[in-house]
Amino acid sequence: MIFGEKLKTERNKKGWSQEELAEKLFISRQSVSKWENGQNYPGIEIIIKISDLFGVTIDELLKSDEELTKKVIKESKQLAHPKIKLLFDFFVLVGLALLVIKLGVLLLNKVTSLEITLYGGSFFWNFGSLFLMIAGGIGSSILKEKYKQD
Repeated sequence: MIFGEKLKTERNKKGWSQEELAEKLFISRQSVSKWENGQNYPGIEIIIKISDLFGVTIDELLKSDEELTKKVIKESKQLAHPKIKLLFDFFVLVGLALLVIKLGVLLLNKVTSLEITLYGGSFFWNFGSLFLMIAGGIGSSILKEKYKQD
């Protein structure tokens, strides 16, 4: 039995209309209709809610429908990647912030009579931001390629 048929069967067992199920899931009736007709599939969060509502395992919902199983696996990979991507984005932002600080201090020293000193050594201020931005960019690029392969 494919997902749409399973969903319709379970919904009918409870005596619910598509509208009633949609209200319980906080979605539109049209979404329920599309799932039951095999035109579309729900996301993993909705599948979990459906599993809870009908008292069936997620395995029972997914096992018979290969397309849905592939969609859920792809979604789960997408959920894992943003955490790592966030780290690479953080590297780029910190590198950018260091570069802006360095340029701001150089500009202030040039335009005003201030003599602001940057602590941490010239190597850190000259190349630290560059290294962070390059590492973040390369890491993000590798992650993107890895995700495309999966």
